Amino acid sequence: MSDSLPPIPSLLDCGSADDLARRCAETLATAIDLALAERDRCQIALAGGSTPAVTYRLLGQLHLPWERVDLILGDERWVPADDAASNARLLRETLMAEGPGSAACLHPVPTDLPTPEQGAQAYAQTLATLCGGSPPVLDVVLLGLGEDGHTASLFPGTDAVLERERTVTIGDGKGLPRITLTAPVLSAARQVVFLVSGKGKRQALGRLLDPEEPIARTPARAVQPRTPPLVLADNAAVSG
Repeated sequence: MSDSLPPIPSLLDCGSADDLARRCAETLATAIDLALAERDRCQIALAGGSTPAVTYRLLGQLHLPWERVDLILGDERWVPADDAASNARLLRETLMAEGPGSAACLHPVPTDLPTPEQGAQAYAQTLATLCGGSPPVLDVVLLGLGEDGHTASLFPGTDAVLERERTVTIGDGKGLPRITLTAPVLSAARQVVFLVSGKGKRQALGRLLDPEEPIARTPARAVQPRTPPLVLADNAAVSG
């Protein structure tokens, strides 16, 4: 994380929610192609929640060298792998459900370990093995944006937002422990994409784009890659 002013995110109004999903799938596919043109494998971190589900279904139908793609979770709720709230389950039922995307290699958070702390430590080792570097460098990170300004499981007022030494830590949001990549790892990615949909996100989007917005109130601002993050939004989120 640099002391200089972070790059201003680049905002693209993609129109309808369906158009947003298509544009996001195309953006991720291009990033994967570019990464694989330079390296043997591509590592991408993906967001959970309901917003990216359509994007993931579209992405999984695209003909890419999926057998060379490692899927990493930006965060995960501390729930069993078959729980409806599991982000790993979301990817299995969308991007990997059928078609070309089923060949991708998913690296889920081991939520079957005794404690979230052990899960965080194990996932940090997975990240180090896959990516190397300090911090590990992912090819692309897809992030969501909560109405409260959180991203991944970096929620306002929690210690996870302030973590600068660890690559994976424990977040706490909406009553559940969560395993989350930390801001330094998210910021080290070669490309960062935010996916923002719905009128409920208008205020949070405005704060994300405000260079004076404090990280404490809007933790998504803690993600500060060297190149400007790309913010893909639908008209409902951008209007007003």
